[in-house]
Amino acid sequence: MLKRTIYVGNPAYLKLKDHQLNVEDPATGIINGIVPVEDMGFLLLDHSQITLTHPLMVALQQNNVGIISCDAYHLPISLMLPLAGHVEHSRRLREQTNLSEPLRKQLWKQTVETKIYQQKCLLQKLGHSFEPMLEYMNEVKSGDTTNREGIAAQYYWKQMFENFTRERKGETPNQFLNYGYSLLRSMVARALVSSGLNPTLGLFHKNKYNPYGLADDVMEPYRPFVDEMVVEWLQQYPQEEKLSKAAKMHFLQLATRDVRLEGSKKPLLIALSSTTSSLYKCIIGENRIIRYPEFV
Repeated sequence: MLKRTIYVGNPAYLKLKDHQLNVEDPATGIINGIVPVEDMGFLLLDHSQITLTHPLMVALQQNNVGIISCDAYHLPISLMLPLAGHVEHSRRLREQTNLSEPLRKQLWKQTVETKIYQQKCLLQKLGHSFEPMLEYMNEVKSGDTTNREGIAAQYYWKQMFENFTRERKGETPNQFLNYGYSLLRSMVARALVSSGLNPTLGLFHKNKYNPYGLADDVMEPYRPFVDEMVVEWLQQYPQEEKLSKAAKMHFLQLATRDVRLEGSKKPLLIALSSTTSSLYKCIIGENRIIRYPEFV
């Protein structure tokens, strides 16, 4: 069953009752919503006056629900996940830490090739020039030592948006990309934990200050799905620069967005689980290819 993303953007008292999340108005005591914890995938907290009871937090973690907190700018800033989201957590952690350097570089090569291919597909879908992306994809070496990912990204962004520079604190549509990518990163981290992998131990992203290196690796081929949603939003609201509640609701649909995986359509959240499961099988030598989705 596809897990639900629950967004709370007003003052609220969140508690557990009968194995269900109860969203209570702290001023009136009125229950504004009830959701079975087992149906949830993420709980997104986007207000400074939200209180959670400890029994609720424990129940959420026992059901591998990601608790996402937003900062004063309404951007996801933290993610709470259970220490062990898989019954074989310790065994899989040992296998992950013993990953050889040649295999690590090959897995990153696959990831970069797929990301460039996805970017090519989106450019083609939107009617932009895409031919150079095929050349960049075919030139990726083990470990991407020649940085074809970066070179392809420069071309990609020039085609995607006119007079645009991709910067975290840059002008529109950077704020929409930031929000979508933050949600995606949380979804990837949750899928990794569910597959018994540690989201910190990256293939390429291994900065000592980055707690989600592997999540940043695996999310790369998924980024164009966020990019497409940004394009859709701007086409509908071309003058909109504010990260409004309506914009957030638009990007929260990312989890249920249809993608194609192994010949059939699946929600993106389900595809993520397939991707992280296949990554683990690559680590232990059962598979050679990471399963990444494509555009429908």
